[in-house]
Amino acid sequence: AIQTGAPVIGLYDSGGARIQEGVAALHGCGRIFSANVKASGVIPQIAVIMGPCAGAASYSPALMDFVIMVKGSYMFITGPEVVKAATGVSVTFEQLGGADVHGSISGVAHFIAESEEEAFAIIRKLLSYLPSNCTEDPPYVSTDDPVDRRIDEVYEIVPVDPMKPFNVKRVIELIVDNGEFLEVHSNYAKSAVVGFGRIGGYSVCIVANQPEVNAGVIDIDASNKIARFVRFCDAFNLPIVTLVDTPGFMPGVDQEHGGIIKHGAKILHAYAEAIVPKITVVMRKAYGGAYIAMGSLSLNSDINYAWPTAEIAVMGPEGAVRILYRKEMENVPDPEAVFREKLKEYRDLFANPYRAAELGYIDDVIDPALTRKKIYEALVALSTKHVEPVPLRKHSNIPL
Repeated sequence: AIQTGAPVIGLYDSGGARIQEGVAALHGCGRIFSANVKASGVIPQIAVIMGPCAGAASYSPALMDFVIMVKGSYMFITGPEVVKAATGVSVTFEQLGGADVHGSISGVAHFIAESEEEAFAIIRKLLSYLPSNCTEDPPYVSTDDPVDRRIDEVYEIVPVDPMKPFNVKRVIELIVDNGEFLEVHSNYAKSAVVGFGRIGGYSVCIVANQPEVNAGVIDIDASNKIARFVRFCDAFNLPIVTLVDTPGFMPGVDQEHGGIIKHGAKILHAYAEAIVPKITVVMRKAYGGAYIAMGSLSLNSDINYAWPTAEIAVMGPEGAVRILYRKEMENVPDPEAVFREKLKEYRDLFANPYRAAELGYIDDVIDPALTRKKIYEALVALSTKHVEPVPLRKHSNIPL
């Protein structure tokens, strides 16, 4: 497959290494894993879990690009009996490693299918967006959906108030050709949305914050979800369109102890490393490190747009004002009135896209209804993008 540049599809239904064969079975599994790694980033690899996938057998799918699990299948390193003996916890096959668990909690599964037929349909749909190998361009599919189509419905979907939620998937469906969007990891880390679509016939990867879930905040799981997807898209020459609306990275003791710094840095690394065309649209909130991480100019994004509703700042206006004017508000009879006054002043001066545009960090403040047209024009302009190779090195050291 590597030599011919053809994608690999693996169908898994295995209990793992055969005990009777001993180390020879382990060596055989290791050779499969080695082949997976050699093919990584060269050809797309898709795994379909159609039954049990236990022990060593579960590592091969994990090394592939996408995992599709059929309902009723399961994956785990050690089964329920071993878990019971080692920890005293009783658990069923489904609870330990079923499709719903891996689709929503662990993130091992990218797609969940109700049947084998649906799994195969997902494969066909997925491959329609991808090149056969890393040397080819993604497939172009002509469309009768006008590239200059206005998306005036966005005014009804997206509230001007950055504190009010909306479903970013509705915006994505307005932007892409004929509303067709193939979401990846739809049940995992829901504060971020990633998936494939087409704009004017061009296959694109879409990365977006989801204000409907925790205001679009980026937590550990969302960091891993975004970073891995961005790296896949870069490996296979797929342009990356980023829609930004996030208040920042998730605060909390559990997040800090879980390594949100390290995991958040994966997004920074993935975007900075990517050399495919990168187009970013800041819709509303873009605060602090999350603004930088979500495909900003600082990380070599090629074209950066913002809606008039965008708020680009070191932190949210409310928090910034309370910190900057804390002493002043302590010494006045009506601190809330001062807060409102300073809040408006801060929004006018800092929490808007025009200061960023003035400094050259935003290329254009656009009418939201023209977002599809603007992204298409950017894709055409960047279709001949060429990046000089980085200095000689074996590989970068992403913070895993």
